[in-house]
Amino acid sequence: MTQSPPGRPHLIEVGGAIVATAIGTLELGVPNPQCIKGRTVRLANVITLAEHRGHGHGTTLVLDVLGWARSVDADRVDLSATPEGQRLYERLGFTMTSAPRMKLIF
Repeated sequence: MTQSPPGRPHLIEVGGAIVATAIGTLELGVPNPQCIKGRTVRLANVITLAEHRGHGHGTTLVLDVLGWARSVDADRVDLSATPEGQRLYERLGFTMTSAPRMKLIF
């Protein structure tokens, strides 16, 4: 298999200005029952400027990341959703998990 890029930004421009963005990053881990190949794409920073919402930009970006995830042979795509974005992700097949999220800030 060829070397997969570790991440890929996705963006939408209108009139030469960036109005929406998303990024997919490939995380390589230990294969396990929930991730057979150990290849997870993390979807993050799905952002659309307020005045450009409602035009399908978020959906387009997420579908683009999902296509990239398939192209790098990922097992799954993980994300942390805001309440505003949750409907979009559910409509595209994402489901809530019971895994708690923790972080450490330096």
